[in-house]
This record gives sequence, structure tokens and C-alpha cells, in this order.
Amino acid sequence: MKMLNPSDLAAVVGVIDPDANTAATYTTDWIDMSRFQMLMGVVMAGTLGASATLDAKFEQATDSSGTGAKDVSGTDITQLTKAGSDDDKQVVINLHSDDLDLVNDFTHARLSMTVGTATSDVAALVLGMSPRYAPASDSDASTVAAIVTP
Repeated sequence: MKMLNPSDLAAVVGVIDPDANTAATYTTDWIDMSRFQMLMGVVMAGTLGASATLDAKFEQATDSSGTGAKDVSGTDITQLTKAGSDDDKQVVINLHSDDLDLVNDFTHARLSMTVGTATSDVAALVLGMSPRYAPASDSDASTVAAIVTP
């Protein structure tokens, strides 16, 4: 008998859509960390452009508008590069709610991904893990079209 579905425990809370993204910085929406104990960011490189680079990190803010935005220390990935043969690779970034600057009331996080030099096929997904209120899927991004359970 099935007691829980994976979607009860994890929610899609941030997305950078897969695309041929030009050299620029892309971010998810701000995620309210009061809903989850942890976030897991998955950065996905497809085919990187000639001499391209890919960087990613979590940022934090004091509200959903991004007030006081700053980096979350220790979340920068090791840069993926075309020269380093990093096509078709993924990087996972873990973030716990207590990694935020709680002393200064930072309550929101987002994933920031920067494509450098050349247009590249990239995407990112952020999962909210260990929801403070179940099911996690109640906090899914509005872009989640369906949850299918057999």
C-alpha cells in the first residue's frame, strides 16, 4: 500500500527553462524558505557553445521582491566549460534553510545561473525538500502542469 508519493515530499519550486540561452544571467523566482527545510538546485548543461562557461549559485533576500539580495556563501558551483568537456553534465547544489543569513532576517532564496561567452543549451530546476507543511506539491510552481500517480 502506497503511503506517500514523492510529490508529497518534494515540490518543483523554481525553474530556468531548458533553452538555447544567450550569454546572460537567468534566475528562478524567489522561494519562501519558511515552506521547506531544504532546497536542491539541479543545474543542467546540454551542448555548450564555443568557449562557453556556466556558473550557478543560490542567492538570498529578505522578501519575495529580492530586497537586500546577496549570495549564499559556499553555494557557487565549479564553473562548467566547453573547454573542460562539460557538455551534458549536471551539478547539484544543496541549501538548508539555516544557510541563510537568519540573523539579518533573510527568508527567501533563488537559483542564479550565468551563461558566459556563447549561447548554450542549459536549464535548472529547484526542488523544495522536507516541507514544513505537507504535501510539498501544494507549493509547486504554477508551471507544473500535472502530477501523475499510477
